[in-house]
Amino acid sequence: MADQPKQINFSIAPDEGTGPGRQYANFCAVQHTPFDFTLTFCDMAPLSERTMREAEEEHVVRAPVSARIVLPVQFVGPLIAALQENLRVYTESTQNQGPKGPVH
Repeated sequence: MADQPKQINFSIAPDEGTGPGRQYANFCAVQHTPFDFTLTFCDMAPLSERTMREAEEEHVVRAPVSARIVLPVQFVGPLIAALQENLRVYTESTQNQGPKGPVH
């Protein structure tokens, strides 16, 4: 009788005691290759007068990278589904809370 692989069921829980902690981002650029997707999160601050002038000349605004995450293609579909579900729950829980203002 051949050895059967042992199946182990488990849940993955983030370990809050490790890693860099929370990073704020209000911009995300997405690129892909045939093998993975790269999400580059940036903290896009309001533009100063100087930055506005430079942007008009160079047509580029630089934003500091908060995090760059590379995901295997197989992970992208479940990630999108999880984001859609969380957005649905968020929208349902906040739809009766009055007018929306700017996000800060």
